Amino acid sequence: MKFLTFSGMKKKQGAQKSIHLWVPNLFEFKGGIQVYIQDFLRAIDTNLPNLAVSVFDKIDRNLPAEISLDSHSFFFSGNFTGFWQTLHFAANLVSAALIKRPSLIVCGHLNFAPVAFWIHRFTGIPYWIIVYGVDAWNVKNLWKKKALQAAHKVISISEYTRNRLTEEQKIHAQKIPLLPVTFDANRFYIAPKPDYLLKRYGLQVSQPIILTVCRLASSDFYKGYDQIIRSLPDIRSHFPNLHYILVGKGDDRPRVEQLIAQLNLQECVTLAGFVSDQELCDHYNLCDVFAMPSKGEGFGIVYLEALACGKPTLGGNQDGAIDALCHGELGALIDPDDVGEIAKILIQILRGKYPNPIIYQPQTLRNKVIETYGFERFTQLLHHYFKDFFSAHPA
Repeated sequence: MKFLTFSGMKKKQGAQKSIHLWVPNLFEFKGGIQVYIQDFLRAIDTNLPNLAVSVFDKIDRNLPAEISLDSHSFFFSGNFTGFWQTLHFAANLVSAALIKRPSLIVCGHLNFAPVAFWIHRFTGIPYWIIVYGVDAWNVKNLWKKKALQAAHKVISISEYTRNRLTEEQKIHAQKIPLLPVTFDANRFYIAPKPDYLLKRYGLQVSQPIILTVCRLASSDFYKGYDQIIRSLPDIRSHFPNLHYILVGKGDDRPRVEQLIAQLNLQECVTLAGFVSDQELCDHYNLCDVFAMPSKGEGFGIVYLEALACGKPTLGGNQDGAIDALCHGELGALIDPDDVGEIAKILIQILRGKYPNPIIYQPQTLRNKVIETYGFERFTQLLHHYFKDFFSAHPA
């Protein structure tokens, strides 16, 4: 079996430094991790054009024609299944590291870090680990813990996750630089409520609308849409024509439908299902407040998208939403387990009486979220981290 299979993509010519990036997948499934790593690669293209990058992808089978990342080399293991996929992927990682000797290995998921740990032990090749959220919270696996301790850097997408790592794994905060989630500000902008969506959902332009965008997966119960649904009877006592739109698909939908029926909320809740990228910005602009009182979110790009559309935004105070909403500067942070508090704050926001006036200033929200989490800031941070690394490792 030929393990190290070159994908056919040309490596950058004349590059003096090289990194190997290990990822679970990038293309066939679009989630937060996949989007983040694609942004990571595009930031390298933007500010580090002479850095050669080899991407080792466990699950995908090839590079989609519409994806413009052809300045990097890709090695895919997705044409294998089960045990053979894992074996092919692991063999690629080890053989490429031994043969090519990259300047740095970047683990795109903590699950791969034990392999980097052993490669480092035998070769001295330094490695970084990117951590997102629940993947790095309360880590018990011995080899993952060893890998975290031995990593040159642990790149965290949020201060919340960094704080948990420093507390749980006793890793010094200086070893855990922040590289927060970014987003495409050109895709999300301030606009009136779209007429076609008002007609689709049978709503009036003056009708108060709450929106949540997330997966309806039984494994993602922490997103908080249950709590919003349970808060609706109280909110409706103040806003009888209130409507809640829940965007997303997943295996939890039947249970959500049952909860809606139990509370007799069928007329004021719309389960919109999957919404295309082309319609997502319009859905943000349809709402009067975006709410996702989660308690297990590593960061939450949806908060940034809603803020870029100038929307008052509510998140939980027990996860990465704290970072996304800048510790409450850009939105409301509440106890995600307190249905009464969720109802109270949403009523306050809809009445225009929430004590933070910024949430009622759409252009200010948009400007601040772009300044803090826009792609330019993301590329600047990544460039700084690589510059520091290569200054300390000139060979």
